[in-house]
Amino acid sequence: MDNSQEVREFLTSRRAKISPESVGLPAGPRRRVPGLRRSEVAALADVSPEYYARLERGHLGGASAAVLEAVARALRLDDAERSHLFHLARTADGSDLLTRPRRKAGPAPAPHRSLQWTLDAITGGPAFVRNGRVDLVAANPLARAFYTDAYASAGPGRPPNLARFQFLDPAARRFHPDWDLHADITVAILRTEAGRNPHDRHLHDLVGELSTRSDEFRTRWGAHDVRHHGTGTKHFTHPAVGDLTLAYEGLRLTADPDLVLTVYTAEPGSPSEDRLRLLASWGATREAADGTAREAAGGGARN
Repeated sequence: MDNSQEVREFLTSRRAKISPESVGLPAGPRRRVPGLRRSEVAALADVSPEYYARLERGHLGGASAAVLEAVARALRLDDAERSHLFHLARTADGSDLLTRPRRKAGPAPAPHRSLQWTLDAITGGPAFVRNGRVDLVAANPLARAFYTDAYASAGPGRPPNLARFQFLDPAARRFHPDWDLHADITVAILRTEAGRNPHDRHLHDLVGELSTRSDEFRTRWGAHDVRHHGTGTKHFTHPAVGDLTLAYEGLRLTADPDLVLTVYTAEPGSPSEDRLRLLASWGATREAADGTAREAAGGGARN
């Protein structure tokens, strides 16, 4: 796969973030580019300027691990950015095709039913499984109540997608008081997945759709920021129970590394814990009412 443009834009964007002063170089009055020059990155990585220029033009194929590590150090990449660089290199030389399991074309298959049983056994907080495109592919009842607006906006025939909800549904701005932070995180997750799984046609389609329909998404996508999203705390305003401050843990599934299990929990004894209990009750009442309505509609259709 030719990912030279992706490589070029990623390396250029990281170089632009490093000030000369931060690496002991004089700023000088004649700089025409933000951050470091190519020649300065080359010197920091101990490679020739010509070789680094070739890398930055997108030709990562064949670059050794030692060279990639040197470039990562020179550009001061964090763990997520370093991993992204190595994923880009594997894609450039085709080695990712040898290590990634082959999948049939089309949407990912539904998770095994035992995974749903596991989610349903988690009753103290919202628990859900997402893929790299941030589709919600499975959830426990509390997560369905938690993401009620995302489920409502999904439309028939496709799973709720947190990126579409974030950028295309006005309800997301009420649900996420820190909307800009959540938007940054969502795009960084998608950008990371694009480097990890560059052959995902459905991801390409999603990015194209969001880039066309949302200026805010398009701007963030162009920043080439990536991140590991494993643990932290987020703030929400749920339409039924109000403000929630929840910790989260994200765990990639061993049986299917393309899927991530996320569980939200509240601090014991906190108002958010009380509101989660209220949300569970609200969600159960809502699901029971929906089930009754479906049964009535089914009975009417049979009659």
